[in-house]
This record gives sequence, C-alpha cells and structure tokens, in this order.
Amino acid sequence: MAVNNPKVLIAGAGPVGLTLANELARHGVPIHIIDKAPQRTDKSKALVMWSRTLELFDDAGYVGPFLAAGRRGTGAQISTGKEIIARMSLDSIDSRYPFALMIPQSETERVLEEQLAARGIAVDRQVELTSFAETGDKVEATIKKADGGTERVTADWLIGCDGAHSTVRHGLGFSFEGSTLQSDWALADGHVVGLEPKDRIHIFWHRDGILAFFPMGDDRWRVISDLGEAKNGNHHPDPTLEEVQTLITRRGSPGISFSSPLWLAAFRINERKVKEYRRGRVFLAGDAAHIHSPAGGQGMNTGMQDAFNLAWKLKMVIAGTAKPSLLDSYSVERSAVGDMVLRNAGRMTDAAILRNPIAQGLRNAVVKFATGFPALQHFIAEQLSETNIAYPSSPLTAKNGHTANGPKPGMRWPNRLPAGAGGRTFTALGPKDAVTALAQKFPALVMSVSTDEPTHISALRLIRPDGYVGFVGTAKDQAHAEAYLAKISA
Repeated sequence: MAVNNPKVLIAGAGPVGLTLANELARHGVPIHIIDKAPQRTDKSKALVMWSRTLELFDDAGYVGPFLAAGRRGTGAQISTGKEIIARMSLDSIDSRYPFALMIPQSETERVLEEQLAARGIAVDRQVELTSFAETGDKVEATIKKADGGTERVTADWLIGCDGAHSTVRHGLGFSFEGSTLQSDWALADGHVVGLEPKDRIHIFWHRDGILAFFPMGDDRWRVISDLGEAKNGNHHPDPTLEEVQTLITRRGSPGISFSSPLWLAAFRINERKVKEYRRGRVFLAGDAAHIHSPAGGQGMNTGMQDAFNLAWKLKMVIAGTAKPSLLDSYSVERSAVGDMVLRNAGRMTDAAILRNPIAQGLRNAVVKFATGFPALQHFIAEQLSETNIAYPSSPLTAKNGHTANGPKPGMRWPNRLPAGAGGRTFTALGPKDAVTALAQKFPALVMSVSTDEPTHISALRLIRPDGYVGFVGTAKDQAHAEAYLAKISA
C-alpha cells in the first residue's frame, strides 16, 4: 500500500530505511517508502547485529525473528597463524543480548520487509527519487517509476536512507567529507572447514596483512582480507576462488579450506561523513550520512540506531505531543555518534593493516598484554556492542536534579522498557506519588512506573522512548522533572 500524500517519504529500503519505516508505521504514521532496486538484496553484506540494536528491537516488540534467523557469535580470536595473540569474550556485555548476532543482510532485510508487510505496507520498488524541494510546511518530491514516467509526491517530511551515493544528500548540497583508502580488499562468502570454534570471529594478523573469518552458521563464513595498494592506481578485480584459498593458506592456520562461493568481490574502504543530518524537513540516516570501515561491524547498527532515534521524535512531533524543536536533537546526538564510530573503526583498520614488521611485533605484544585484563576486554566489548553510546551533550539531557546511583542523564538505561513504552512515551520511574503526578500532568508524554521504594531513597528518573536516561533526581526534584518535560511537550 503506497500513500500518495504521506506524512513521511522514505527514500531507500535497506536495513535503515526499513527500520525507520517499521518504527513510524508501528506508531501509526502514514509513510511511503521507495527504492530503485527491483528487490531486496540477496547478498550477505552487513553481517552483524550488535547488542544495543537488539535491545531496541526488543523494546519495539519484534526482536524474535532476527534471533531465529541469526547465529550467536560469542567472541573473537586473534592469531598470527602460529600463535594465539588474544581471545576475547562478549559475555561481559551488560545487556540482555551479550553476543554478536551474525545474520546476513539479506535475512535482516527479509525480516524487516515481512514486519512491514504485516503492518499493511509494501516497499514501492523500481521507484527512484530524482529531485525534491521544501515548500513551506511540505516537501515536494519527484519520483521516477519503472516505466520511465515521473510522479509528484507531497510529504510533510523526507528521510534520505538512500546509501553512500544518496540523492537526498546531493539534493541538500551537503559535503560528504572524508577519504577513500587506497588499499584494496577481498571479500568472499562461502563454505569453510577447518576453523574452530565455530561461534567466534577468527582474525589472523599475518606479516602480509589481515585475514578474518565471520561465522554465519552451517559452515558458511564471510572471509575478508586486505590486498595492499593496487598497482598503477587500478582497482583489484573481484577475487577468484583460487585466489581466496591462496590467501587463506598463506595467512591462516593449517587445514582451512574454502569452497562453494556465494559471493566474491573486491572493494575499497571509504571513511566519510556529513556534519549535519538535517536541514528543515529533510533528514539523513545511515550510509547517506556516514560510511566507514567495516572493522567492528558497526555501520548498519549505527544507521539502524539513527532510525530509532529519529522515529520516536518524528512520531511525537507529527502527533502533536512534542514541540518541533524536539527534532533539533537528532543531528546533535547522532552526528556525535557517527564521529565516534568513524574514529574507532579507522583505528581498528589502521592497526590491522600494519606492514612494518617492528610495528606489527609491537602491536601484537601490546594487544596480548592488554587483553589479559578483564576490565579492558569489557571496555572493548561495550564499545563494539554500542552499549556505551551516550548523549551527554544533548539538549534532551537534563543538567539539573540530584545525582543517584545507576545510569546518569544521557546514558543508556539497561533494563527492558515497560510494554507499550518502547518508542512511544517517556517512562517515569520512581516514587509512586511523583511518577503518578508526572503522568497526570503530561498524559500523552509519560508512562509511570512505581518502584515501590521508600520515597527518601528512591530515584526519580525519566527514560526516553529509545531507552536513554533524560532526567535523574529524587522526589524533591519533581518540579525540575516537570520543567524538563514542559520543554518537550507541545
């Protein structure tokens, strides 16, 4: 079902666009989602769903199909091929989902598209956004259909989830600042035997470069290897099965064999980002706003979390529950996260592709020593899983109120949100009288949950619809909590 004059027009039906479409549709917002591809991808592409993303889908009520379609990755092992440098576990992640869910992007998109279809919405395929203009309180967009004909679509808001070559980003005139690494990489998706254990990522730091294996279940693995800089500035052609096996034999441990490839490709890494994710009634999310090294597997996750962040804010503004100024926080929050992910992924890539033997030896010694400390392993796991993402500088993070034990304003709330709260309302936690009063004063904005603890020791908290703490205080800070909500409430 396509909406001719939707509240929101979404350009791009990859994982980010489909996540945004599901979240807006779940809130009853009329949408129209388009994509120029005739069908969803059949490639594995983005392969990992991390803990924070799974928590958000859990709070939204549809994490189950992802868990059923994926395989749990419990950690990683780094080796030279002859010696184990480090073994890292993910079970220290403070989350309901202390693992990496290894799931091909083709399956992620299938789950999301089926969820959207269950809400009565289909992706309008072989439809391409060609231009748009903001006129007053509307966005006028021109789309090109499969038969070559064009059509005008009027929407209240336009969201560009249309990837690295985003038409929306180009239309806004935003600079995609950054660079393309000059080294080539090989990617292979196929059948691998000789790797144990099968629930871990295996990374080999050979003197010639990195070789990495990512489990997908049933002896299917993703293989990644850097090839160095291409000669004469030319791109390396897609690798053959024989070339992949040669890399594995040279860089991996003995006895590993690769066969039955489903996908063979050569690629280069781009590291680019826009400064702002919004202008007026037009937003960017996912690869349209930021692309980075696949190291850490955080690209798709970061984009999906862009979508969750934007969806609840847009829903509240459209419903008249919140002031339009609520949307100002989207770019502030997500651009800072994009900067962090870009920086961390770049560092991991730089460490992996060291060529100098002395630098390699130093890297290996430092990593072997450092990962022997559980606290550092925990820090790395929290960073990879994106459970450490916080919004300390956000306009939605209260700067007043008394401190209390537990997550501070701006930090992630680790517990499952109450049924019905995920993406819909702020959750007020604390003394019964205080939270009841807040819910009564802001009935469209707040759901109250009593802690049944003595008033003098119980913290008063406001948890955002996306599971981040907005305000922390005590029952004495009720006036501050009301002032915080008044700044948001329409």
